[in-house]
Amino acid sequence: MTTDEQRRDVSANAAETPDIETGRYLYCVVQADDDATLDTTGIDGESVSVVTEDGIGAVVHDCDSLYDSADLTQIQHWLVRHQTVVDAAGQTFGTPVPFQFDTILRGDDTRLREWLREESATLRPVLSELADHWEYRIEVVEFDTPDDRTLVEQDDRLAELDEQIADASEGQAFLLEKQFEQRLTELRTARRETMAAELEADLAETVREVHTLERSPASDIADVARAEDETRTEDGDDVETLCRLTVLAREDDEDAVGSILDGVAAEDGLEVRFTGPWPPYTFAPELGTDPDGQNGDPTGAGTDTNPL
Repeated sequence: MTTDEQRRDVSANAAETPDIETGRYLYCVVQADDDATLDTTGIDGESVSVVTEDGIGAVVHDCDSLYDSADLTQIQHWLVRHQTVVDAAGQTFGTPVPFQFDTILRGDDTRLREWLREESATLRPVLSELADHWEYRIEVVEFDTPDDRTLVEQDDRLAELDEQIADASEGQAFLLEKQFEQRLTELRTARRETMAAELEADLAETVREVHTLERSPASDIADVARAEDETRTEDGDDVETLCRLTVLAREDDEDAVGSILDGVAAEDGLEVRFTGPWPPYTFAPELGTDPDGQNGDPTGAGTDTNPL
């Protein structure tokens, strides 16, 4: 979900959802003891607490409204602070199950503990399965991608079309040029897909899960939080993103993943951007609400734990 879409969703829910007299803003759930605390501040400096029920802790702050603003910069500040709290929870308690920005449960701590009991059949095994696993993002980009002439020299069909265009009448040349462009597109797409598939297969031997992402990333909560850590090329070079992947892996396997990516980065013209560890947004389960939408169920910009 993009930041703009999140803002529209927040506004829509604010219009459709009754005012929240008492609520708990949900950052994530973790494995935690009854006396668990977290030394950090939440969105807008709110005091963060850990509400526990039978070994499961919800990292929250008290709230009485949704976070809605027409100011994109304000939304981004909230997104980054949300991510900062989730990161702090991960450092303190181990791998968290993160919630989407602006997920709010109506009710007090008693209702929150009730909700944790209701969802324990989902949360307990997931927390156990995700323990010591983190999400890593991988982007492979190419500088100075092969131009049309290089591809013509490498592909017999393109070379044939190129010769035919040179000798064709104006009308015939127009049709042949469309075939030429289509063939170029096919070759470039096949090249990207082959590289992504090979890299995905190599990573799958080391990590627990691999997902392919869109080559043009949306500005979601995790991407906003990662922006300061990723280096972007802005010198005018011809740069193309060949693939974007996200993997779920143990932190102990980070070096093994890095070794695989070193092999890719060693190829001329390629650069690999590797970030993490991050909370497993892509790999967390969805937590729905009661279809009746009664008070006490999560509400807000989204009610699932996967915003990517």
